[in-house]
Amino acid sequence: MTKVLLFVALMVGAWLLLRPKPKATRIQPREETEARAVLGVGPRANAADIRAAHRRLVTALHPDKGGSAELTRRINAARDTLLKP
Repeated sequence: MTKVLLFVALMVGAWLLLRPKPKATRIQPREETEARAVLGVGPRANAADIRAAHRRLVTALHPDKGGSAELTRRINAARDTLLKP
């Protein structure tokens, strides 16, 4: 009986480690709205518009040009959020 319980425990442990992970969920509307506000693009902006807005903001607010690293991080995160497939 002990061997059966040990086998079952090992199988459950293996299943927990090897099971398929859930798929990533869609971007939350609040995150998407905040990202669009950071970049200054509307809901109908395409990938090219998002990249152009990102480039414009990073050029103006880069730490080497007097901006802050935190602003650059937020701009990059907004771009990444909106361009995720």
